[in-house]
Amino acid sequence: MDILAALRQEETKLQKQADAAKQQLDTVRTAIKILGRGVANSDNPIGKKKVMSAAARAKMAKAQKERWAKFRAAKAKGKR
Repeated sequence: MDILAALRQEETKLQKQADAAKQQLDTVRTAIKILGRGVANSDNPIGKKKVMSAAARAKMAKAQKERWAKFRAAKAKGKR
C-alpha cells in the first residue's frame, strides 16, 4: 500500500509539471503569434498593401472636400 500511495503522489506531481509546461507553451505560442503579425508572410495578410482605384480615390477626395466645405460654412455662420 505504501508503494501505491507513493506512485499516486508522484503522478500528481508530474501532472502539475505537465500542466505548467503546457501553460508555458501556450504563452510562447501566443507571443509568436503577436510578434509574427509585424512580418508580412503568405498566411498573414496584415503586411500587404491595399490598392485603391483612381476613381475610388477621387470619390473619397470629393467627399472630404464637401465635408470641409460644410464645416467651414457652419463655422462662418456661427461667427457672424
